[in-house]
Amino acid sequence: MSNNFVVIMAGGIGSRFWPYSRTAKPKQFLDILGIGETLIQSTYKRFRNIAPAENILVVTSDIYLEIVKEQLPELPAENILAEPMRRNTAPCIALSNAFIERKNKNAKIVVTPADHFIPDMDVFEKTILDGIEFVSKNDALLTLGIKPTRPETGYGYIQADANNVGDIYKVKTFTEKPNREVAEMFLKSGEFTWNSGIFLWSLDSINRAFRQFQPDIFETFKSISNFTDEALLEKIYSTSPSISIDYGVMEHADNVYVMEAHFRWSDLGTWSALFDNSSRNSDNNVLNSPEILTYQVENTVAIVTGKKTVILDGLKNYIFVETEDVIMVCRKQEEQNIKQIVNDIKNLKKEYLL
Repeated sequence: MSNNFVVIMAGGIGSRFWPYSRTAKPKQFLDILGIGETLIQSTYKRFRNIAPAENILVVTSDIYLEIVKEQLPELPAENILAEPMRRNTAPCIALSNAFIERKNKNAKIVVTPADHFIPDMDVFEKTILDGIEFVSKNDALLTLGIKPTRPETGYGYIQADANNVGDIYKVKTFTEKPNREVAEMFLKSGEFTWNSGIFLWSLDSINRAFRQFQPDIFETFKSISNFTDEALLEKIYSTSPSISIDYGVMEHADNVYVMEAHFRWSDLGTWSALFDNSSRNSDNNVLNSPEILTYQVENTVAIVTGKKTVILDGLKNYIFVETEDVIMVCRKQEEQNIKQIVNDIKNLKKEYLL
């Protein structure tokens, strides 16, 4: 266990959960499921039997540094790595690799987003420990795949080779967010899993891959001598490309494997995903407050943040969100328009609403 490290990526702004998730406090720092803990707290708890607290890192934006300290008081302060700007997941992982290398060159690393919903703790822990054992014995970059249940167009897909060792397969292809027709073909073929965004590897294996496929990022981040030097990090990030670990490394390497996971999983990327993974009342509604009174309301998610009594009448398949400064009402099947709404608000120079 002393060689096990966990990297929690927590720098996103959760714009698809607007207006509940805001730049100042995005969804990973909210109790979005109404369970008494935020998503990042749930993620941290999920790994406490896998790695000791001193081996758990959080990589986040510098504007969230204090929020992480407040929500994860057990975490050593030096284990919170603050990025001065968003540069996608490859620089984020390169930064954490450089930090880990100074602590333990024999590290086995799990990289995870901060905002997943995974309720099956026992199955999850066994899957992760099995994956760590695999990357400990093999020069492998391993990702967890989730068996698809619908032709989802918002997830990436992984095509597995026919040959396997248990639940572990060699990866043939990655496909990022296909259209509906392609997603239906993937589902029908049985060869594809959803890309969970959870990765496992040894420090040696991931460093070797960075050195081969992203040498500039590898050398630049490896040279960091002080991880709290704001000016140094600003300089490095300002010249670093914005590239995901999938595009930058995984799609090029020939030692990439996928393990099919058998736990329940959601990336909680949309209001509909929250609806699907929340407790619902007899009318199939998700309501976060007893102050919401409903009449002829069905299949609707309603979230309020104030103390107002809210009356909803005649809504079916809707999203209703009330905050201090915004009320949003939209059809669930049109929630992809939230991205356009956020862009419109930017164009109207109402950044204070974001």
